[in-house]
Formats: sequence, C-alpha cells, structure tokens
Amino acid sequence: MLPQEILAQVRRLEIITGRLVSESFSGDYLSVFKGRGMEFASVREYAEGDDPRDIDRNVSARAGKPFVRQYIEERELTVVIAVDLSASLSFGTADRLKREAATEIGAALAFAALQNNDKVGLAVFTDRLERWVPPRKGRRHVLAVIREILAFEPRGRKTAIAPPLERLARMLKRRCIVVVISDFRDSGFERALKLCALKHDLVPIVIDDPREYGLPSAAAVVAVRDPETGAAGAFDLRRDAEEFAREEAARRAELGKIFRSSGLEAVTVTTDKPSLDPLLAFFRRRAKRRSR
Repeated sequence: MLPQEILAQVRRLEIITGRLVSESFSGDYLSVFKGRGMEFASVREYAEGDDPRDIDRNVSARAGKPFVRQYIEERELTVVIAVDLSASLSFGTADRLKREAATEIGAALAFAALQNNDKVGLAVFTDRLERWVPPRKGRRHVLAVIREILAFEPRGRKTAIAPPLERLARMLKRRCIVVVISDFRDSGFERALKLCALKHDLVPIVIDDPREYGLPSAAAVVAVRDPETGAAGAFDLRRDAEEFAREEAARRAELGKIFRSSGLEAVTVTTDKPSLDPLLAFFRRRAKRRSR
C-alpha cells in the first residue's frame, strides 16, 4: 500500500470509526473499563456478582472462605491492542478481509481510549512479537497506531499466540487492558492466555470469515492453498464439505472451551457484518453485569 493510500485509509477510519465511537460506545467503554482500579488497596469477603478473577487465593485459603482484591481507581488506563497480522488474516470472502475487520476494531478501541484520555499501546504479532509501540496518549499517537496496523508488513506468516502473549506479560509491569485481535487459528496457547488473563484485563476478539464455517456443497473440485504454510491441496466439495463443517465446528467449540476455562468472554467479529456491533454488544453486556 502506498503512503498516500495509507493516509487516506487512516482519514477514512478516523471519520467513520471515530464518529461511531462518539455516538455509540464511548460511554460503554467508560462504564466497563473506567472505575476498574489498577492499584491494589485491600481485600474484602466475596459477594455475589463479584468478578471471580479478583479472588485472592492466598487470603481465601487462610480464611477458609473467598475474599476478593479491591483496587484504587486510577484516572487513566492503559489499553494495549495486540493485533495478529499473520497470513491467515489476509483472507476474506465477504465484505472485507479479516485484516481489515481487525483494523476497524483496533481503530475503534484506540479512539475510545483517546476520548477517555487513556494511553494506547500496540503489539503486532504473527508467530512472534514483531512490533511494539509503547503506550502513549494523544491523537497523533492514536493515528500513528492505526497507520502501523494498516501499513505493517510482517516477516512471519504463521500464527503462534503463546510467544507474543508471554512477552507482553513480561513487558507490561502494571495491570493493563489487553485486547487480542486474532482469528485464533492456533493451538497450545492456553497456558499463556491464562497467565496473561490473571495479570491483565484480557479481551479476546475473534475474527472470522463465513466461508471458514463451511464449504458450499457442489459437484466440483477446488484447489486450495494454506496462506501460512503454502501447502496446496484440493477439496471435493460434494465429498468433503460435511467433514470440513464438522471439523470447523469442533475447532470453534474447543476455542470457546479454552476461553471459558480462562474466565474470558470472547467477542466474535465476522467479515460479512459490521465490525463494531459485536464489540458494542460486549461492552453493554459487561457494563450490565458490573452494575448489578
């Protein structure tokens, strides 16, 4: 993408996404994340509706009943947007590529943080952490973050979620909001996910394309190529469509199980529908739970 094209894309995202943030979910972002203190203050006995992730295991074990950690509210938060730019994100059969949907989500979160005077950092990853932009405030910084997502050309093509999450967990010394935007087409990242979720407020955003849910059933053989490994093959649609759908459903079920076991609620965004609607719905569900 040429520099002028990148600037035009950034301006478009600022106009469209920035307006939607102002009109739709800036307040929901505020109610969900603001007020969740980052500095430990004390513990109190667990009450119904408390976040189980706040349970202090050591105190609870000594007392024989659950206690939760309490925090002092900070005036500003730090939001780290971790974006998967592996080759599988360059796939798309609907309105846009998965990478484009990921960029829209990243832009919306960055503008929401900007409106609330929070710091924004960026981590671009594939099978490694490829680019780290330390958290800062301000409109110029947010626009630079969006340009980075649009223009960055990764060296790696494969997806490996564990290594970048492990590096982030080591790098981020204070509790942050870490939003991981990926198609999560990987395995073996459960431990890294859980460790990062214990230390930070982790939000997984899954980017899907409807064609990944199932193949059309037709009397045809189609050539396919794995964008990450380059391996080529062929699908007999009449013979293989049902098996493909079963395997994909099993993969998504296993992914959901991984998120639940880590105490996480994932947001799923598909390339055939508006990107921000699922994020807005997530914010409202979470804000409603917190208000109980």
